[in-house]
Amino acid sequence: MVMERKSKIIISILACAIVVVLVVATAFILKERQDKSDMLQLFELEKEEMSNDYLSYAKQYDELQEIITNDSLRQLLDQEKMRVQRLLEELQSVKTSDAAEIMRLKKELKTVRAVMRNYVMQIDSLGRLNKALGDENRQLKQQNREVVSQVTTLREEKEALTEKVTIASQLNASNITVAANNKRGKKARRIKDVKQLVFSFKIDRNPNTEPGMKTAYLRIMKPDNSVLKNGNSGTFAYEDTELTYSIRKSFEFGGDEVDMTMYWDVNEYLFEGIYRIDIFVDGNLIGYASFEL
Repeated sequence: MVMERKSKIIISILACAIVVVLVVATAFILKERQDKSDMLQLFELEKEEMSNDYLSYAKQYDELQEIITNDSLRQLLDQEKMRVQRLLEELQSVKTSDAAEIMRLKKELKTVRAVMRNYVMQIDSLGRLNKALGDENRQLKQQNREVVSQVTTLREEKEALTEKVTIASQLNASNITVAANNKRGKKARRIKDVKQLVFSFKIDRNPNTEPGMKTAYLRIMKPDNSVLKNGNSGTFAYEDTELTYSIRKSFEFGGDEVDMTMYWDVNEYLFEGIYRIDIFVDGNLIGYASFEL
């Protein structure tokens, strides 16, 4: 009887232990599923917010094109709008579970924001909105203020950035030109003959900028928005992320204008289309241009 009673006790204990293990295992599995579901929901919300941002920037480019009369500037604005729309299409087609692609498109959104900010500053500084008369003039000024307000609000709400330098102290690149040369240093007539790209520009005079040694980072983006890079390329800090640069060059700035020339030796296949260059100094986008090969 004693042995039988002990056996029953042992069996009861084992049964309880098995139940506890099953309960713990079930709870762990349910938690993992819930964590995965929560992560997918987070990415879905992030994707939706980014879609709204891209749509907002595309609309703002439409508004800017309506108030600009300069054909060259309107063409640049149209190119940027098409780029925003293309990125939006990529975002809408990406799967919610593709975290890497979502992060890439989030970084692209930062560049879109910086380009928009520079266009607004350029338009305002040129005083293009002061040429209209009467009610039209007041309406165009109001549209410009609304664009500036939208960009500022998005920057504060989405990135919470602290501006470390004022607009007056930021450098600016002008007279940006691109030459596609063959192996003899002459202008290449066909894209397959291009052996070197030569980028020339000026760092404008700015006595408000702190003097000293500085580094210019140049990003060369192919028509598919990928960045040309080689063994000498790397990354640099921009806002709260790291961007890849194609070429960099150090220079000394003392407040006066500086002539800059940067070279890219072509060792890869270049396909036809619109290429883009962005120039950064001191963590700021100071100039940009497009060229066709």
